[in-house]
Amino acid sequence: MAVQEHNDFVNVGKKETTIGKRQSLDPKKYLSLDGNSLTIADLVRLGKGLFNIKLTTEAEEKINEAREVIETIIKENRVVYGVNTGFGKFAHMLIPKDKLIVCVCVCVCVYVGVGTPLSVERTRMLLALRINVLAKGYSGVSMETVQAMVKAFNASCLSWVPEKGTVGASGDLAHLTLGLMGEGRMWSPQRGWDHAKTVLECHGLTPLVLKPKEGIGLINGTQMMSSLAAEAVERAVGVARQADIIAALSLEALRGTTKAFHSDVHAVRPHPGQIEVALRLRSLLHSDVFPSQISDSHRTCDRVQDAYTLRCIPQVHGVANDTIAFVKSILTTELNSATDNPLVFAERGETISGGNFHGEYPAKALDYLAIGVHELASMSERRTERLVNPSLSELPAFLVQDGGLNSGFMIAHCTAAALVSESKALCHPSSVDSLSTSAATEDHVSMGGWAARKALRVVEHVEQVLAIELLAACQALEFLRPLKSTTPLEKVHELVRTVVRPWDHDRQMSPDIEAAHTLLREEKVWEAARPYMDQYRDRLGLKPLPLDE
Repeated sequence: MAVQEHNDFVNVGKKETTIGKRQSLDPKKYLSLDGNSLTIADLVRLGKGLFNIKLTTEAEEKINEAREVIETIIKENRVVYGVNTGFGKFAHMLIPKDKLIVCVCVCVCVYVGVGTPLSVERTRMLLALRINVLAKGYSGVSMETVQAMVKAFNASCLSWVPEKGTVGASGDLAHLTLGLMGEGRMWSPQRGWDHAKTVLECHGLTPLVLKPKEGIGLINGTQMMSSLAAEAVERAVGVARQADIIAALSLEALRGTTKAFHSDVHAVRPHPGQIEVALRLRSLLHSDVFPSQISDSHRTCDRVQDAYTLRCIPQVHGVANDTIAFVKSILTTELNSATDNPLVFAERGETISGGNFHGEYPAKALDYLAIGVHELASMSERRTERLVNPSLSELPAFLVQDGGLNSGFMIAHCTAAALVSESKALCHPSSVDSLSTSAATEDHVSMGGWAARKALRVVEHVEQVLAIELLAACQALEFLRPLKSTTPLEKVHELVRTVVRPWDHDRQMSPDIEAAHTLLREEKVWEAARPYMDQYRDRLGLKPLPLDE
């Protein structure tokens, strides 16, 4: 049964009506898509099934106007690529009117992806993003087709979309369209995986019957890599800011100095990310606002400066933050861009063939994201080494009593090292590669699909490595008791102890790491420390931390 529509809408891009990321949402809430104002955060929420979607009135008008241009072209027998010609190398081949529907269907059916399908959340994001791009009104796809896609989204009828097989130029959306046509496999909450036609019929939906131009109109674009990129960026934002909190915990446990985070040091090298990270560290570590007994205990020591992974946190974490911000800007533009070919300009009744489908922008940005965010894990693993190595930490070896009988965090550190090493290989940019396809017509491609998948893997590795450091830093604090750290860091320690008990003897550590990883994925560490970081800023007369989008 198709989902019924309601009049309770939330307009994308309007912050005053945006609903919080972890708030329980009324399932009748809608996001109105207009092709111009979709945010990364809202796309991720759509992937989680927190909203249904609806087109704005303006979007519907633009879609209808563009379709009228296509109908006129067909009626007047004008030769236009993708409307009444073949595709790729066959662009010069005119298709007779009576064969146009056959050509449209073949255009969709010939694409072959391989591998496991995208997850339900990622497929939902992909479908929502494709609808948003069609809503711009430059594709020439009919309103009937777009509304069928909207109904499928709202009913969570999701096509089988293989992860692999795209070079990042065109065609990787074909499997998304096949399911909507009743071909191949589809998933829904009620049916699980079943034949697409069966799934659609069980929800009162009719399989798509494509019209001229709609085949190429549905399979051309960068939405697969861009939807995966949205998840990667959103998770990167969360893990980057929590990396600062975890690093502060480690510095405190290692009894490091806060001198390197003095505002004057960073004012003379005023990169935005560096300045922000240094301020975050000052808000977490010993100050007049939040004193630390641990810091007081070693105030008279003769240590002048710390190792780079402690002293240079603002510089390294800072550029990771700036990298994420850059990628976020590129991707926000991409989410709201027309990436079809040809494009339909209804205001002048014209179609123009171009190259907006080329994935170089998101591919390059994703390669940059992987490289930038990886350094958070690289720094984290080295800090974990300092925590577990007694010659560097002045703490019990591997953070456990009765060493030898217990191995403590020895193997957890090995896991962190393995993940960092794997990510180093994944950080090799995929967008520097290109293989010519379609008989040299498509002779340069971005390999953006792989750029997106490996960026996601790198972000996940960063989360896992930082989860290990979080556990190690909290364990290290146990050996400094009864001394207390600052209020925000103690709150983080309390949070961790709600899911992982102290390490007094060896036990299986994988569940502990997964529990800490979940805290990071849900941004609980950020939520625990943030009120106190805002309090620190308020005492200094600074603006509070920006709200989540």
